[in-house]
Amino acid sequence: MEHFTLQTKVCIGLQALEELITEDIKKACLICDPFMVESGKINIITDILDKKNCHYEFYSDIIPDPTLDVVISGIQKLHLHQPDIIISVGGGSAIDTAKSIRYLYSKITGSHDLGLIAVPTTSGTGSEVTSFAVVTDSQAAIKYPLRDEAMVPDFALLVPELVASVPPKITADTGMDVLTHALEAYVSIKATDCSDAFSEKACRLVWQYLYEAYAHGDNMKARKHMHNASCMAGTAFNNASLGLCHGMAHAFGARFHISHGRCNAVLLPIVIAYNAALESRSESEAGHKYAELANSLGIEGATDKITVTRFVREIEKMMDKMSIPHGIKGLGIDRTDFEAAIEEMAENAMNDLCTETNPRKPLKEEIIELYKKLID
Repeated sequence: MEHFTLQTKVCIGLQALEELITEDIKKACLICDPFMVESGKINIITDILDKKNCHYEFYSDIIPDPTLDVVISGIQKLHLHQPDIIISVGGGSAIDTAKSIRYLYSKITGSHDLGLIAVPTTSGTGSEVTSFAVVTDSQAAIKYPLRDEAMVPDFALLVPELVASVPPKITADTGMDVLTHALEAYVSIKATDCSDAFSEKACRLVWQYLYEAYAHGDNMKARKHMHNASCMAGTAFNNASLGLCHGMAHAFGARFHISHGRCNAVLLPIVIAYNAALESRSESEAGHKYAELANSLGIEGATDKITVTRFVREIEKMMDKMSIPHGIKGLGIDRTDFEAAIEEMAENAMNDLCTETNPRKPLKEEIIELYKKLID
């Protein structure tokens, strides 16, 4: 039996923040990164809470790739403050941290009444609608993807104005993350007609609006569509899961501290080619699905393999336009260090939950060879 679940109430537009006015909030914990507080950007939320005479406290020790220590400190903060809701404002790291904190806090206390509102300020992770969170063990240099339906936020407030000032580099990285989410969900072994619909629409929006959002950050039409695409891609992979690109990106990012979106971007063309079996004469279901999706984007070829090859080239062209490198040299990674880490990264990628739903079951030796392609 197939499943497709929509658990989060999604509100879109500047007026979405009015949802905070209607909610019965007495004590809130605002989870965000330090910049949100220091810059005053968090005031867009606190001004509303002040009008409601709502007491709130900040937990702003959020860092990129949130660690177990950060999550544990957040749990201690909740124990002291005892809020009735968490409001997480920020990118994937802030929202993933909030989800992990609420989930573990509820497990420890046995209380499941603590609400969670997610307000994303980047268009990339889709974390505002997913049951996934990624936490890093900094000592072991491993990223752990967590998944439980109890981690899904209750509300997602999509406010395009909050992403208008995101720098071009981050816009590029997070936008490629959206594309990766949509493509991996589309060819996942758990994909359904319902998840495909969200994947297809997200891909079309990325194809049409990502570069425009990158080159002209003040284009609110492009920003809105990319914000929506991120949420739709998140909905798709929350139901269909992901694949090998994410499995490899988690291991790669944890080892060399490269942003998650950029890790996905440099690996995506390689993994698409692998899943579509472009190196062999055999056809694959994944290759056919990639070709179908490419056709919907106006990319065509005489055969599925030719179409997918052209699709990969177009993705690489988009990366070039946004100054995203294709390998470790452009990422500033020493070749010797990278080669020494490949076997361990391949082992971690094999054991990653995302790899389980990849359409082509990889051997460790194959993942090693895929990583080696980044050297060239």
